[in-house]
Amino acid sequence: MVLALALIAAFQLGSWAFHQLTSLLINILIAFFLALAIEPAVSRMAARGMRRGLATFLVFLGLTVLAAGFVTLLGSMLAGQIIKMIEGFPDYLDSLINWINQTFHTELRRVDIQEGLLHSDWLRRYAQTSAAGVLDVSAQVLGGLFQLLTVALFSFYFAADGPRLRRALCSVLPPARQAEVLRAWEIAVDKTGGYLYSRGLMALISGIAHYVLLESLGVPYAPVLGVWVGLVSQFIPTIGTYLAGALPMLIAFTVNPWYAVWVLIFVVIYQQFENYMLQPKLTAKTVDIHPAVAFGSVVAGTALLGAVGALIAIPAVATLQAFLGAYVKRYDVTDDPRVHGHRGRNPVGPGTLTRVRRLWARRPGGRQRP
Repeated sequence: MVLALALIAAFQLGSWAFHQLTSLLINILIAFFLALAIEPAVSRMAARGMRRGLATFLVFLGLTVLAAGFVTLLGSMLAGQIIKMIEGFPDYLDSLINWINQTFHTELRRVDIQEGLLHSDWLRRYAQTSAAGVLDVSAQVLGGLFQLLTVALFSFYFAADGPRLRRALCSVLPPARQAEVLRAWEIAVDKTGGYLYSRGLMALISGIAHYVLLESLGVPYAPVLGVWVGLVSQFIPTIGTYLAGALPMLIAFTVNPWYAVWVLIFVVIYQQFENYMLQPKLTAKTVDIHPAVAFGSVVAGTALLGAVGALIAIPAVATLQAFLGAYVKRYDVTDDPRVHGHRGRNPVGPGTLTRVRRLWARRPGGRQRP
């Protein structure tokens, strides 16, 4: 009885601890895959005589500079467009009021609309809600920065101390198992790097295609928007495509509303081209995973870990598939027509068409055929 109660208490304590540490475990998982992604670059620099810690620092510094530059350009672009939209809002409002007055024969004025908004209860409630929401947004931003710092620190340690980590892991395993673990680690590095390479290549192609469209339409900040579409659509799972296309549509709308429609049509068409033609070819060469398996792994990863699971699902499944393929014994497939999707011939009895002809010939008044 005492042992049973102790086991139940230990199970409850373990469940509570796992629930409390879920966020930390997810951050460690992200950091591990990030370390696998930069492992080839760090190892290449370390092989040339550079200390592994310094090589890892330089790789992270380069990534940080690129990310900071992109965010700065994007922020300046958004700030300029927001200021432009605010300055042009009275003209948009006048155009809308004139259209309403001409269409519905009303006598609306901008002054009446402004006074109605300023004295409305909705605006007062919205201001109060926004003031209270500023604190929530600030807390979420601080929490996101803390998680980002946690992921960066763990990924730095994983990448800088990768050989030491492998030695520590292999030291508790027999020699036969050590070879399997090192093989699995090598496969994970190869597949994660291949996945990021394919995503980066698709981001480059997508960015160039959208840049050409936006530049031909005369949309401002076309290079920055092209980079935005390429990165967001490829590295933010599930909603990345829609989030990436929304910003160019908004900027194009400020130039000409019809340009936003053209951007929407192009985004939809290019997404189909990418899903059914470009992505299968690149994925087959770098990750070597079937598109249906990739889609199923993303759905499963999203159900388990949300957006993080969708992001790491494909390299994880590709690693598992390659590892199993290295140890699962395969056999030669028999040369049977049914393997290629053809119906085999039935050696027993006539075919269906022959039996129908014989029955038709045996009907009353029919002529018997040999």
